Amino acid sequence: MFYDITASPEGRPVAREWIDRIAAELNIPFCVAGGIRSIADAEAVLNRGADKISVNSPALERPALVDELAKRFGSQCIVVGIDSQRGADGSLRAFRNTGDPGKTSAAGRDVVDWAREVAERGAGEIVLNCMNQDGVRNGYDCEQLAEVRAAINLPLIASGGAGEPRHFARVFERANVSGALAASVFHSGEITIPDLKRFLRKAGITVRPPNEDNAHGH
Repeated sequence: MFYDITASPEGRPVAREWIDRIAAELNIPFCVAGGIRSIADAEAVLNRGADKISVNSPALERPALVDELAKRFGSQCIVVGIDSQRGADGSLRAFRNTGDPGKTSAAGRDVVDWAREVAERGAGEIVLNCMNQDGVRNGYDCEQLAEVRAAINLPLIASGGAGEPRHFARVFERANVSGALAASVFHSGEITIPDLKRFLRKAGITVRPPNEDNAHGH
């Protein structure tokens, strides 16, 4: 996942210059997000080599965007990102423009209801970023993820809170998610992906062996 996190708050589409350079280097699917507001925006990203596009704030502002993208490109490449936070009353609320703290605001949407809606509109995958855990590194919000998992049949990707290998194992075991996203722990090198995959395999979680990732062009 590549996020241009300030694109939506700044009212611009994702910067595209680097996408074809990434596509030339990678032999695994990759997804691009940031300020994608139209079929034309999505087409420009996909034509440069991205396999999927992700929408978040633009979909909250105009939910029909999800229908339009799914109809044009197919659900398999449409991801909806949801930035979620639990309120004092226990409700899960969706937030928009989270790439700029000065512009972040509640979207007036219940997260579980919104997840169901985007699934009905044709999204192929949901990434749920639990804002209360993001960057804290004390584990994914398994309870919140499990609530959304129970409401939808789409692949659900957990985001926010990974700090050590056991956090990944726990979210697969407790929330039954399809994937687990992390950023800073990989960027810093604190956790390497081959080591993490070996850890998860030993924990009984099905992952592709590390030495197969780049074999045979897969």
